[in-house]
Amino acid sequence: MIYRQLGETDLHVSVITFGAWAAGGWMWGGTDRKEAIQAIRASYDLGVTSIDTAPVYGQGTSEEIVREAIQGIPRDKVQILTKFGMRWDMNPPKGDFSIRTEDKQGNVVETYRYAGKESIMKEIENSLRRLGTDYIDLYQLHWPDTTTPIQETFEAVAKLLEQGKIRYAAVCNYKADQMAEAEKYVKLASNQVPFSMVNRGIEDETVPYCIENNKSILAYSPLERGLLTGKIKPGHPFAEGDHRVKHPSFSPENISRTNAFLNKIKPLADQKGASLAQLVLKWTSERPGITIVLAGARNAKQSVENANAIDIDLSEEEIDWINRHLAEM
Repeated sequence: MIYRQLGETDLHVSVITFGAWAAGGWMWGGTDRKEAIQAIRASYDLGVTSIDTAPVYGQGTSEEIVREAIQGIPRDKVQILTKFGMRWDMNPPKGDFSIRTEDKQGNVVETYRYAGKESIMKEIENSLRRLGTDYIDLYQLHWPDTTTPIQETFEAVAKLLEQGKIRYAAVCNYKADQMAEAEKYVKLASNQVPFSMVNRGIEDETVPYCIENNKSILAYSPLERGLLTGKIKPGHPFAEGDHRVKHPSFSPENISRTNAFLNKIKPLADQKGASLAQLVLKWTSERPGITIVLAGARNAKQSVENANAIDIDLSEEEIDWINRHLAEM
């Protein structure tokens, strides 16, 4: 495994970081708790020391799974990355309405983006309890909240830093100007944003800003929710509750177009003795400005494959060859 420094912090995390969204089952058609725990442990055995989770993933399930998975591992040998600012448990609700889903009992749950001071102070305690730890390595605002001033949010985060409940602060899904505003109140380590071969919009503004200001980028959905594995065909039967059913990336036309590209680069994957998913993850890790690649897995086989992607050797010429085919999509 390769490890990279997050921003200007002393955190060195595995380039392949375990993304625990799918492990929590939320919006992925449920989860098998035992298999999810085994997936995290199998990846740790291969050097994946960092795990990214969030309270909203399964309404606490993902964080609880992470706690179980890391039991027995010295706390300083694993980096826990979690989030705040997505609330499903407020009455009355506050913040920006985000999404309507179902909980584990099938009840309709409305989730809101909310990062007010009192809410943050409650969320940190809940996360520490669910994770079974007394500090979070990287605490990330999950989504921008337009109902709360950035100053209020990050003055509260600064308080958590002072209290030692978190080691470093970060954001997710922030634009460059929002990062600059947050920096007035707390030093940010990173920004977690969506990035994949077929979703490179952050390269216009966010990547240049982060490079110039020594901020790391944590790329999530590098496999575009499984689309870039080559295993998804038009008419794929998704499980009930899987958000991909209505996602535009999974229209029959887009699946066919993406698979045509993947077929072009598959000979290189075969030459490397790698799967398409591994080739895509390695390409992503070599993209300028990308520090960490978040790779989700629902079982040990998937997590082992993800971890081993880092061992693929890609030359500059091979990367350029992939990019030429990508430009033709």
